[in-house]
Amino acid sequence: MNQQQANKQMVSRLLFRLLPVQICLAAVGAVNGTVSGLFASNFVGMEAMSAIGLYAPFGMLIGAFYTMLAGGSVILCGKYLGRNERLKIQHVFSLNLLLSALISALFILVFFLLLLFGAARTLTEDAAVRTVFNRYLLGQIIGVFPTILGNQLPAFLSLENKGKRALQASLVFIGVNILLNAFFVGLLRMDAFGLSLAGSLGMWVFLLVEAWPFINGKAGLRVAFQALDWKESGEILKIGFPGAVGSGYQTLRGLIVNRLITLFVGSVGISAFTASDSILRLFWAIPGGMLAVSRLLISVSVGEEDRQTLTDVMRNMFTRFIPLMCAVSAVLILLADPFTRLFYRDPASPVFQMTVMGFRILPLCMPLSVICMHFVCYAQVSNKQFLVHLLSAADGVVFVASFTALLIRALGMNSVYIANVLNGLMVLLVILAYAIIKKRRFPRNMEDLMVIPEVFGVSETERLDLTLKTMDDVIEVSQRVQMFCLERGIDERRAYLSGLALEEMAGNVIAHGFSKDKKKHTVDVRVVHKGNDVILRIKDDCVTFDPAERQRTADPNDISKNVGIRMIYKIATEVQHQNLLGLNVLTIRI
Repeated sequence: MNQQQANKQMVSRLLFRLLPVQICLAAVGAVNGTVSGLFASNFVGMEAMSAIGLYAPFGMLIGAFYTMLAGGSVILCGKYLGRNERLKIQHVFSLNLLLSALISALFILVFFLLLLFGAARTLTEDAAVRTVFNRYLLGQIIGVFPTILGNQLPAFLSLENKGKRALQASLVFIGVNILLNAFFVGLLRMDAFGLSLAGSLGMWVFLLVEAWPFINGKAGLRVAFQALDWKESGEILKIGFPGAVGSGYQTLRGLIVNRLITLFVGSVGISAFTASDSILRLFWAIPGGMLAVSRLLISVSVGEEDRQTLTDVMRNMFTRFIPLMCAVSAVLILLADPFTRLFYRDPASPVFQMTVMGFRILPLCMPLSVICMHFVCYAQVSNKQFLVHLLSAADGVVFVASFTALLIRALGMNSVYIANVLNGLMVLLVILAYAIIKKRRFPRNMEDLMVIPEVFGVSETERLDLTLKTMDDVIEVSQRVQMFCLERGIDERRAYLSGLALEEMAGNVIAHGFSKDKKKHTVDVRVVHKGNDVILRIKDDCVTFDPAERQRTADPNDISKNVGIRMIYKIATEVQHQNLLGLNVLTIRI
């Protein structure tokens, strides 16, 4: 129990350390929508708000494609990291960029065709709104390429331990977006075209700031189209497709709900929903950031078949992320009236009242959404395609569209808001029902709820999990490792060397890593007997200590330096070190 608690605390520290950066990254698109909404309502008019709302499903469709690329690439890279296959990560990076460019070109062509053939007639019967929508779409075309590519690079920057670069790009985008909106809309009065043009040019700046380490050669990843394994492009799309399907369902939901609002409420309903959504998008970045920091750990855990870390990520979601989102939702509900006044000033107008209710009801969806997003991600990484499609369809379109259609005649615009909350509750029931059906009993623990296969990972008898906090622990654990090896039938020599290797390398982590800062650290050790090999895996969240780097920089003529590390490289058949988002993982095979 102490070992499980220590591992859970390490995972929790790592997730919360990465969370602020990932929230900022997730907020990039939200800031664009929020700024556009504020300038549209205050400088252009209600027609512009309706145009933004009508475009939203098309934005979701673009999101579906860049989610597919980013999700598939991150999960595939996570698996390769778990196996330390770094050349394949290089291939994934290059293929990702190429696919991003091709998909961007396809969207640009489709949007031009929509303008050419007047497709806005199918979205609304309001001629004024159609005209504004066409101008808004024209400006959006300019930002398609940087939007798709810009949403790929944060994951690769994280793999390079350059997450701050993505944060810098996000902050620069926010500033540029506000300034360009003030110039194009507030000063030049370019109306709807100025709204979308400001966001598009802002995304080009965002992309340039993100891409700079790859352009100037300071990143380890390089664009290399020679000797690419094109089968991996299919693997990226295959793995990422379930995530894209989720966004695709949301696109369909948006089209259906927009049509229902137009028929039963009118353009005023679209304007109200757009206003509330434009502010709430900023706060939806919090669940998005939570999922981003969980996704890579989930994929690496699956790649390593690390059952404990996998379940710890999900436990952290329930015990830490959900309470945080409940607090955020409560604050949003209390601020409903002030937020509404950012867009509309007359409390007696229908659009004001509809917008207030959106702020009071929609935040209730956020904690529920965190659960759904994490289970979809886990199912996606674990290749549980049926569960991915089940949850994506239920959450993406079925429940929201159905409840809205049933309630809109009686409740008007409030039906849309209430339908979203009911959707979250129904999805939880789907997750629970799936676990009950698969396990044939009510879930007893997190592993039951996640329906983790019994064959996943090595059995408890084939592994030894330990946590080190002090140098005294190192000696004791070294002895326990030797005993574990002997009990598993390992010869005395290799059992002794296994304990010695662990003592040397874990001791280095504690000696060099624990003293570098004032934070509390632990070393998570796993010993696995697999086949004829003893595999030692040492995981910590300290300052990076790479034995290979020490080995390379040591003076070969000075035999007194790095004696322990030299010894490990002589007795081990393989030594691998990797740093994953600030988490050091050292694997020694003896």
